Amino acid sequence: MKAVSKSAIKVLEEIKNHTTFCVIGHIRPDGDCLGSQLALTMALRSQGAKVTCWNQDPVPAKLKFMDPEGMFQQPTSRKQFDCVIAVDAASREQLGEVTEHIGDRSVLINIDHHPSNTRYGDLNWISSCASSTGEMIFQLIKAARWTLSPEIADCLFTAISTDTGSFQYPSTSPDTFETAGELVKRGADIARISDEVYQSYSLSRVRLLKRVYNQFKLTEDNRIAYLWLKKTDYSKSGASREDTEGLIDHIRAIEPVEVACLFEELEPGETRISLRSKHPLVNVNEIAKQFGGGGHKAASGARVAGKPMTVQRRVIASIRASLKCITTHHTL
Repeated sequence: MKAVSKSAIKVLEEIKNHTTFCVIGHIRPDGDCLGSQLALTMALRSQGAKVTCWNQDPVPAKLKFMDPEGMFQQPTSRKQFDCVIAVDAASREQLGEVTEHIGDRSVLINIDHHPSNTRYGDLNWISSCASSTGEMIFQLIKAARWTLSPEIADCLFTAISTDTGSFQYPSTSPDTFETAGELVKRGADIARISDEVYQSYSLSRVRLLKRVYNQFKLTEDNRIAYLWLKKTDYSKSGASREDTEGLIDHIRAIEPVEVACLFEELEPGETRISLRSKHPLVNVNEIAKQFGGGGHKAASGARVAGKPMTVQRRVIASIRASLKCITTHHTL
């Protein structure tokens, strides 16, 4: 396993200077965000620190198995902390309203693996080569020689597994597999994690998936697949927004498709876009940046203001331009 980075060492040195912490993450927390927040919270508490774990949004139902004691909380009042640690959030905006509940603090530490990270912290540890923030938290805990309990191992294995598409995405490296193996040695329960995360879908999600297969569209010689999720889709299926996790992968997996896009209606005049690429030369992070978002080369997103069809035309045009560039490149 590779040596601990200088940035990680600086983070550990800074943490040693404080006793009260608030660990925060991005809105609509996914497996990587939630697992990283909980693992870091438990690890710091094992060292006697006073730690609060906050997020604007609640734990998704299928991930509640990681937090049986309810450590993950939504803030209700303003509090002061020595040190605030943000994990898996590429920008301050992605932290949502949680920052409004944080009073004076000495330092904000930013730990993340997204290449689009804006380095908004007082101290930033950004590792875009890491498969997940969970992998980074594992490196931090190991370097600090903190307790790595089976509960922490469960959280970190879930973080890594979900953010790598069950170790399928290009971001998965030999270090990722080595980390996963060590987490299993430390007590991560693969059978339970697999059952909870991948084999316990709600009936409402299945109904929503049925609508996905009935409504998706193909364009550009079937190289682009796109789908709209509107409020009526939720009301008719009984699904919630957390049921959308991973839906885009179903249209991305279609054989001719090279880029998939999910348009999600948030509010009138605001659309959330999720982008997935399986072509090595199509960087959807660059596409998302055009709309004020970001993420990874193969998986990115943004929130876009404007009329739905205007947003769709602009985004599809940008994807089409990226595909045209690689087509031109190959014919030269």
